[in-house]
Amino acid sequence: METYLATAVEIAREAGALIQQLSHRPHQIHYKRPSDIVTEVDRRSEELIVERLRSRFPKHGIVSEEGGGQKTPSEYCWYVDPLDGTTNFAHGFPVYCVTLGLAYNNEVIAGVVYDPTRDELFTAERGSGAYLNRQRIHVSKSATLSECLVATGFPPFMRDHELNIQLYYRFTRLTHGVRRAGSAALDLCSVAAGRFDGFWELKLNPWDKAAGSLLVTEAGGRVTDLAGGPFELLGREVFASNGLVHDEMMAVFNEAAPSPAPPGDAPVAVSD
Repeated sequence: METYLATAVEIAREAGALIQQLSHRPHQIHYKRPSDIVTEVDRRSEELIVERLRSRFPKHGIVSEEGGGQKTPSEYCWYVDPLDGTTNFAHGFPVYCVTLGLAYNNEVIAGVVYDPTRDELFTAERGSGAYLNRQRIHVSKSATLSECLVATGFPPFMRDHELNIQLYYRFTRLTHGVRRAGSAALDLCSVAAGRFDGFWELKLNPWDKAAGSLLVTEAGGRVTDLAGGPFELLGREVFASNGLVHDEMMAVFNEAAPSPAPPGDAPVAVSD
């Protein structure tokens, strides 16, 4: 396990350095679908990460956002977002990161999230705690929703924002505020570090939440779907909290919609 985590840290730092090196240059922006962009930096970061993982773990599967992964029959699979927060990056808004999560039979066992703008490295491995720059981190102790700062996200390609707009409105009234920073991986890290008390998002891909979900649980928090059911790495939603306000937040979800996760696109397939 230490080899997996140490290698992921090394790769994430290398990719983060590349991103920062290219951050001040003009970017070639392409559209995967309306409002959903990708830059040449995403692709260069992905190429670096996938090449390093293939070299170190040739039998492992790799699922990466821009399609540069590989299919294998291995029980081990890496979920990679080479630049989480692409829209922020393209606009010069410094909230983005590199994230790698390793799953064994769809259970995340190691994860890294690296924020190169702040040189913040979040790491976790199952059963060993969560860390920020080698210092142990823990979720917050806020016990009531009125004391909380929470976060969410709105995928740019989501056809129907209505449910999340309703949730955003309700939580804005019930908490200290709702933040929408544009990087699910970093939002999950903020829950793990006690900066946020809760975070939810609909229609997320596994690379968005693999490492962050492990960080939250290893920091003492709770991760489920919006109905409180078991967290599914290959599912399309995530709800993370410090655990203390989990039920109170779920009550708000239930008020907004008895089944808060509407049918959507099928989970993304592994790219060749």
